[in-house]
Amino acid sequence: MISDSRRCALITGLGGQDGSFLAERLVEEGWEVHGLSWRREFSDTDMEVAGTRSHTLDPADATGLTTLVRAVSPTHVFHLAGVSSVWQSWQQPVYATEINALCTVALYAACLDLQEQTGLRTIVVNASSGEIFAGSGVSPQTESTPVVPISPYGATKAFGFHMARVFRTRGLRVSSAILYNHESPRRPETFVTRKITKGVVDIVRGRSDTITLGNIDAPRDWGWAPDVVDCLYRMGQREEPNDYVVATGVAHTVRDFVRVAFDAVGITEWESHVVFDSQLARPTEPALMVGDASKARNELGWNPTMGFEDIVRAMVAHDVADD
Repeated sequence: MISDSRRCALITGLGGQDGSFLAERLVEEGWEVHGLSWRREFSDTDMEVAGTRSHTLDPADATGLTTLVRAVSPTHVFHLAGVSSVWQSWQQPVYATEINALCTVALYAACLDLQEQTGLRTIVVNASSGEIFAGSGVSPQTESTPVVPISPYGATKAFGFHMARVFRTRGLRVSSAILYNHESPRRPETFVTRKITKGVVDIVRGRSDTITLGNIDAPRDWGWAPDVVDCLYRMGQREEPNDYVVATGVAHTVRDFVRVAFDAVGITEWESHVVFDSQLARPTEPALMVGDASKARNELGWNPTMGFEDIVRAMVAHDVADD
């Protein structure tokens, strides 16, 4: 376990869903917390967390990143920023590569430079994705599943995953959290889950009659974002780097999500309220994406606390109350 003598975290993507949950926890525990965002970062959220310091850089400014990392001298770096939508990565594949792949390597290099120049060792936790396994044909997926991405997003995350292992050979303590879908009311409305919960509220309030969706039979392994953040935190407490699948091990379809969301507001006959648009479907759908988090359970003592239906109902309840 790490020493409590100095705890300073640099969180990329602090203003997003996972970053904000993690920052709140660290601030509450007395950490010094810095947030880093890319000046041209694609982001639908920009939440502020009290007690943190914010920094902004151009993603191409590797020198500025090295200077910032050295100035902050973090004991921990949680790399959570990036283009996090598969659909968005198909629309802007070059931008997704710049943000998710090149900026990730620049961050690793900056942390290694800090270590080599000052002797200060930094623990890095990189947010990877189960999408790196999408073309493997294997289900459920574990840390040893072949890395076979089938989208620009998956490929960029695979690059960061592989480069983490490369930098590990140089002594950088960098671990990858292989994250599966995880939701909360802090998800932006560009994600299908929040689009559904907000759309259900609009229908109940009489502002709309339908929700337009892509493939509603696509299965996903959906978890609760605060649970995922707890696993990221636990990974940061370990001296030795390693990679962990972070998932529930249970798949539900988008159709299941829609059904539970409508049921949460008392609508059981929901089919007439859903319109299909093929342009919203992914160009290629992965195989059954279900993660086996046995390693995280056994080595980190981590377990999800929130089931699928409770997650959906919590998101709907939030949007009803916030309406």
